[in-house]
Amino acid sequence: MPFLLPDARLDAMLREDAPYGDMTTLALSIGDRPGRAMLRAGRPMTVCCAEEAERLFLLAGCTAVRRFATSGCQLEQGSEILVAEGPACALHLAHRTAQVLMEATSGVATRARRILLSARQGRHNIAVACTRKHIPGTKDAMLKAVLAAGCTAHRYGQSESILVFAQHRAFLGRVPPREWIARLRAAQPERRLVIEAESVDEAVLFANSGADCVQLDRMAPEQVAEAVRAIAALGRKVLIAATGGIHEGNATAYAMAGADVLVTSAPYAAPPLDVKVVMADAHAAPQQGTQLGRSLLATNCLAGPRP
Repeated sequence: MPFLLPDARLDAMLREDAPYGDMTTLALSIGDRPGRAMLRAGRPMTVCCAEEAERLFLLAGCTAVRRFATSGCQLEQGSEILVAEGPACALHLAHRTAQVLMEATSGVATRARRILLSARQGRHNIAVACTRKHIPGTKDAMLKAVLAAGCTAHRYGQSESILVFAQHRAFLGRVPPREWIARLRAAQPERRLVIEAESVDEAVLFANSGADCVQLDRMAPEQVAEAVRAIAALGRKVLIAATGGIHEGNATAYAMAGADVLVTSAPYAAPPLDVKVVMADAHAAPQQGTQLGRSLLATNCLAGPRP
């Protein structure tokens, strides 16, 4: 399971949605009535943020939560994710935030996993890294989603990695790549130096000038294969990443072309996946299908998030 979003972050989500409580529940005078909320997968999914959903219900004032899924589990439609118990005011305060958080992150995780599985049809051990081209302010949730899928982060942020784009090189004038790569090496000796190339010739030049990794931007699989062969002929190990327009439909071809890492932003365009919420009086009988959901979940969580 990936990391957990902290309670302070989750509490801020609750306060954003209901800073003064749930007006409808208050107006109906039902806030103290005991009940339960049942959350189930509305579609097959790689579930994400089930742990945060559990915490949201507890932070809102629920008395008990039984969670049957962890982030990264593969759920069938109808599989039960959690059951929360407590006063109606707490159930209504938390359920929409928990639902939407899981729907959005599970959508991203599910598509990220599809891309990873597609890539590994081309090569079984290739890595898929997801970029930071998500909506600002959502990094923690989006990062958890891609990790739950078995992918990795391309960069956690600008402050922890070096990636030289053409936009950086625009300010270097005519300084030869070997010189500014040496400058980077001296300034950050512990960091891997990644340089983005926009052609096969650039890729070979940067690799021969001392780059640790060359990132091939928007090249067709055939160009990636050409760059892989040309860089291999240099006689030094250089990691090759392919990026730009990579998705589940072409990830196999890019993996077969010889890239070590596929870099993609495609998961962030995934639509949310439906999470069903059913509320009931605390004394109502459980709905049919609850046990089925748990049995499906137990089977699909055994292997964890990785293919």
